Amino acid sequence: MGKRYFCDYCDRSFQDNLHNRKKHLNGVQHLRAKRVWYDLFRDAAAILQEEQTKKPCRKFLQTGQCDFGSNCRFSHMTEQDLEKLSAQVQGEQRSKELRQEGADVPPGTIEDWLENRAKRLSAAQSNSALPEKPAPFQYPPGWPPVQDLPPSLQAPPPGGWPVPPSLQWG
Repeated sequence: MGKRYFCDYCDRSFQDNLHNRKKHLNGVQHLRAKRVWYDLFRDAAAILQEEQTKKPCRKFLQTGQCDFGSNCRFSHMTEQDLEKLSAQVQGEQRSKELRQEGADVPPGTIEDWLENRAKRLSAAQSNSALPEKPAPFQYPPGWPPVQDLPPSLQAPPPGGWPVPPSLQWG
C-alpha cells in the first residue's frame, strides 16, 4: 500500500499521487468544505454586509431547514440574528477606536498574554527550586468547538499520544 493523503477539510484520505490529489483539491466537495472552514473565521462586519444584501430564504423561515444548507444563495439569518451581529460589529468598531485613541486594551488580548507570560517567567526564575505545574491546554478564544476542528488542530490526549509497541521510526 502506497502513501495516503489525508484532507483535514473533508476528513477523508486517499492514495497520494498527482492525479488523485489534483482531482480531490479541485473537487466540489473539497472546495465547499474548505469554504465552510474558512467562513468560521470571517470578520463579523463582512458577514453582516453579505447577509444584509441577501434576501431571506423562504423555506428556511417556514420550516427551519433548507436543502441547500450553507450553499443557499438566500439568507438564513432572522432579524434578531442580524441585530445581534450588527451590535457585535458596532462593539468591535468601538473597541478598535478606543485602541487607536490609546485607551486601555480590553482583557484577552496579546498584550495581556505577553504581560502574564513575563510575570510567570520572572516568578519561575525567582522560585527555580520549586517545580512549576504546567498550565492545562486551552484553545484560543474564538475558535470553533473542539469536535469541529480538524485532527491536526486538536489537543493531544491527557497522557500523550499512544505509541504502538511495534512502531519503528526511520
